Amino acid sequence: MAAGTLRYWASAKAAAGVDEEPAEASTLAEAVATAVARHADRPRLAEVLGVCSFVVDGHPTGRRRLDEVVLAEGWVAEALPPFAGG
Repeated sequence: MAAGTLRYWASAKAAAGVDEEPAEASTLAEAVATAVARHADRPRLAEVLGVCSFVVDGHPTGRRRLDEVVLAEGWVAEALPPFAGG
């Protein structure tokens, strides 16, 4: 397990009720599961995170499955919900 930070943007931030929070996980899937469990009283968070794209340590995860994204000590994962506009 690696210690790191989850950062939430836009509707993910609203669903989580916080801007960011610490987490320990080996993969991005574990980090997301930890966040969902931590905020079980905010069921919308799971829904929002399910449609988010993620940037880990400044690199977009693209179409990789979350369980394929390995996290290193000190990681920062940003949850980016779909944005409208142009």
